[in-house]
Amino acid sequence: MSGCSSGGPHEIECRQIAELLGDYLDGTLPSGTRDLIDFHIDGCPPCVAFINTYRGTVDATRKLADVPIPSELKKRLLAVLKSDQAPNKQR
Repeated sequence: MSGCSSGGPHEIECRQIAELLGDYLDGTLPSGTRDLIDFHIDGCPPCVAFINTYRGTVDATRKLADVPIPSELKKRLLAVLKSDQAPNKQR
């Protein structure tokens, strides 16, 4: 999202909207914060596009069927995570 400025002392930035988007769409933000986001969105087409894309992605993933992981794949993944080859493992 490119930055935009709605102006004013209680301005909210595009990056803040991205950070709060899950709570915004769930309706769990305080009303004041939600109002600031709504005000910003009214003047920021890139944020509108970002929110619509995010919402569409969430909706699409909710429609996906759960697929069980094959037991052999699960064993191999666990082995990699436990081995020295795991990328986040401290040496």
